Amino acid sequence: MVENFNNFFEDKNVLITGHTGFKGTWLLLILLKLKAKVWGFSLEAEPEPNLFRSINSKRLKNFDHIVGDICNKQSLEQAIARSQPDIVFHLAAQPLVRRSYQNPILTWETNLNGTLNLLEKLTQLRKKCSVVLITTDKVYKNKNWKYGYRENDELGGNDPYSASKAATELLIKSWRKSFCNRKNAYSNLLKIGTARAGNVIGGGDWAEDRIIPDIVRSLMQKNNLKIRNKYATRPWQHVIEPLYGYLLLSRKLYQDNSTYYESEFNFGPNIESNKTVVALVNEVNKTWKINFIEDTNQDNPPEEKNLNLDITKAQIDLNWIPKWSFTETIYKTIIWYKEVFEGASAIDRCYEDIDEYFEI
Repeated sequence: MVENFNNFFEDKNVLITGHTGFKGTWLLLILLKLKAKVWGFSLEAEPEPNLFRSINSKRLKNFDHIVGDICNKQSLEQAIARSQPDIVFHLAAQPLVRRSYQNPILTWETNLNGTLNLLEKLTQLRKKCSVVLITTDKVYKNKNWKYGYRENDELGGNDPYSASKAATELLIKSWRKSFCNRKNAYSNLLKIGTARAGNVIGGGDWAEDRIIPDIVRSLMQKNNLKIRNKYATRPWQHVIEPLYGYLLLSRKLYQDNSTYYESEFNFGPNIESNKTVVALVNEVNKTWKINFIEDTNQDNPPEEKNLNLDITKAQIDLNWIPKWSFTETIYKTIIWYKEVFEGASAIDRCYEDIDEYFEI
């Protein structure tokens, strides 16, 4: 049962880094629905098609859009001073594996140093603040086993993206132990947790090299879809699912300092939603017909065959349980694109999914 948080977020100052990205935009809309006061700090949104650009953010109430780079300490410091956050969601990142091969320096600077900059500047706050730092399910050393990775399993990462995110997890743990346990330290006011989400899908994702945007582009252009590693298994989930988990975690951090002080959480689907790429494409076919062929390009970056998450900890500690099945997730995702392609409003379609999920 999804809860409405009993007005917890109402009038809370919330800072989202990376709010112009796919997940950041959905989180922004959810928080505004929960009556939070939201500041977004991010680079300019990618050129259209882009979800943030399509929602006409200038019409949103209780929202302040701040353009800045997480690697720029001065602009970040100004954004924190301006927003005085009670809660921070850190999503700003270089999130694409292929792009991490093309520009590894930018990937490491953004994902690792950007997080370090944020932690350093947040220590200047003179108030309690819960901080949810979003990494990825790819922080684990992938052993291609069938069962799910647990939060205490070995970290790793072969590609620059995964490795930078695993290093970020080590950075955060080191920061907490070094600076959040000192007597009278201002860092003691920060309550920090990390969130490792599975493969998120949903309406409005247009990123390169992701299966759903690739499918939609092929459908709109009436081209054959080329799919890579069609038997690779991934923990597919609708974007709202982990975002709901992030909200629960932020509240726990804010309210229960002792139990949730050092927290890492997986957010993934139920085990039956761990499906192959070809199973996802076949499910899409039930709603929007597509022709596909296998991509045999030898220059594609290597990918792991299996990736599953154990979500027991989030279920027990946060009472977070995935709501939508694999079939529902694929349908809601594809019908979002289909209806927007036919003229529906992107923001209205987002709010329809949000209202249904939270039973508003």
